[in-house]
Amino acid sequence: MGVAAVWTLITLAKPVIEGMKESLAAVSMPDEQKTRHHMDIDMSLRSVGLVFLATLIGLLGITYSFVSPEGLPMGQTLTFVIVGVIVAVLMGFFVAAACAYMAGLIGTSSSPISGIGILGIIISSLVVLALCNSFGIFDIEGGSKFATATAIYVTSIIMSIACISNDNMQDLKTGYLVGATPWRQQVALIIGVVIGAFVIAPVLNLLYEAYGFPGALPRAGMDPSQALAAPQAVLMTTIATGIFTAKLAWEYIFIGIGLGVAIVIVDLILRRRTRAFCLPPLAVGMGIYLPPSVQTPLVVGAVMGYILEKKLKARAAKRSPENPNEDVADCKRRGTLFASGLIVGESIIGVILAGLIVVSVSSGGSESPLALVGKDFADMSEYLGLIVFLCVVTLFGKVVWGGKKA
Repeated sequence: MGVAAVWTLITLAKPVIEGMKESLAAVSMPDEQKTRHHMDIDMSLRSVGLVFLATLIGLLGITYSFVSPEGLPMGQTLTFVIVGVIVAVLMGFFVAAACAYMAGLIGTSSSPISGIGILGIIISSLVVLALCNSFGIFDIEGGSKFATATAIYVTSIIMSIACISNDNMQDLKTGYLVGATPWRQQVALIIGVVIGAFVIAPVLNLLYEAYGFPGALPRAGMDPSQALAAPQAVLMTTIATGIFTAKLAWEYIFIGIGLGVAIVIVDLILRRRTRAFCLPPLAVGMGIYLPPSVQTPLVVGAVMGYILEKKLKARAAKRSPENPNEDVADCKRRGTLFASGLIVGESIIGVILAGLIVVSVSSGGSESPLALVGKDFADMSEYLGLIVFLCVVTLFGKVVWGGKKA
C-alpha cells in the first residue's frame, strides 16, 4: 500500500505542479478575475491565506491540548506541538494534491487513502520516536503509550486532510459539470467542514459506545465479534506500537515494498501491451489486508457490474444501433442512484440502532433492545442474512436492467 501511494504521488507530480502554476497565475492577476467567466473565479489568495492561518492556529491549539496533559516540560511540549503540526501540514499538502487529483479524475474509490495512512503512520512514528529518544520519554511511565497516541494523532490529521480533499474535489467536479461558481462552492465546503467537525465526533463516539472497535471495547463483557471493523486503524496502531517497542517485523515491511515494486512494474507492462488487463497496486494492497466481510460485497459488485454492463451493451445495440450508449448510460445512472441509496440508508440505520443501544445500556437495559430471538439463533441469522443479500442483489439487477425500451 505504501509503494502504491508513493507511485501515485510520483505519477501525479507533473499535473499537480502544472495545476498549481495555473492557480497562482490566476490569483496574481486580480484585474482579470473581474472579467473572467463565473465558472473560472476561485477564492482570492488572501481569503485562502486567512483560512489556512485560522486552520493552523486551530491545529496548534488542539495539538497543545492533546500533548499538555502528559505533564512534560514546556519546552518539550511545544516541540512536540510544533513538530507534529509541521509534519502534518507538509505531508498533508502533498497528500491533498494527490488524493484530490485522483478523486476528481476517477473518483474517491481510486484515491490512495489506505496507502497514505500507512506512509503517514510510519513517518509520524519515526519523527515521534526521534523526539522521544531525545527527551527520554520512554524512561517515564506510560511513555510508549504517549508516543503511540501522538503518532496516531498526527496521522489522523493527515488522513483528515486526504479525506476532505477527496470529498471537496468530488463536489467541485460536480459543480463544474453543472456550471457552478467555484468560489461559492469553496465557501460552502469550508462551512461544511466546520459543521462536520461538530457532527462526526459525537457520531463516532456513539458508535464506539454501542459496538466498540477491535481491541477497544467500551464495556466489559462485550462480544468482540460484534465490534465494528476498523482495518486501517488496527493496521496503523500495529505499525506504531511495533516501531516504539522495537518489535516491528521490518523484514515483512521490506517484503511488502519489494512486492509493491514488482506489482507496479507488472502493471506498467500490462498497460503498455494491452488495454484490457492491468494490475492496480492499490487494489492488490486492499485485497490483501481488508477483511473478507468488507471485500465480499466489492467482489460481488464488480462481477455483477461486469456482467450487467456486457448484457446492457448487447441489448442497447439491438434496440438502437444508431445510439447504443444512451440506454447503457441511463441504466448505469439508475444503478448508481440505487446503490447510493443503499449505502446512505445502511449508514443512517446503523447510527439509529447505535443510539437505541446506548440509550438502553445507559438506562440499565439490554445491549440488544430490539432482539426478538436469543443468541442460539445466531447460526440461522447468517443464512437469513445471505438470503436478504441475494434478494437485494436481485432487486438491484432488476433496477439496472429495467431501462426504458426503445
